Amino acid sequence: MATKNITLAIDEDLLDKVRVLAAIQRTSVNEIVRQHLTRIVDQESANDEARARLLRLMETSEGRLGDWRPDTEALI
Repeated sequence: MATKNITLAIDEDLLDKVRVLAAIQRTSVNEIVRQHLTRIVDQESANDEARARLLRLMETSEGRLGDWRPDTEALI
């Protein structure tokens, strides 16, 4: 996979903390950022897939409430 360099503006104090964290983990700031971005994209993709499955289930489900609604008094 081809990589692309980007410029990132980050607070100096935060960068110092991330550098320490990277050193402790024996990795680079670049790798920490890459892992985090990958994780949030993967999570969003998983959420999108779950939403699509739920919508398909709603559309194909034969279950219907009809006029029935939960008794709100019983919930208190």
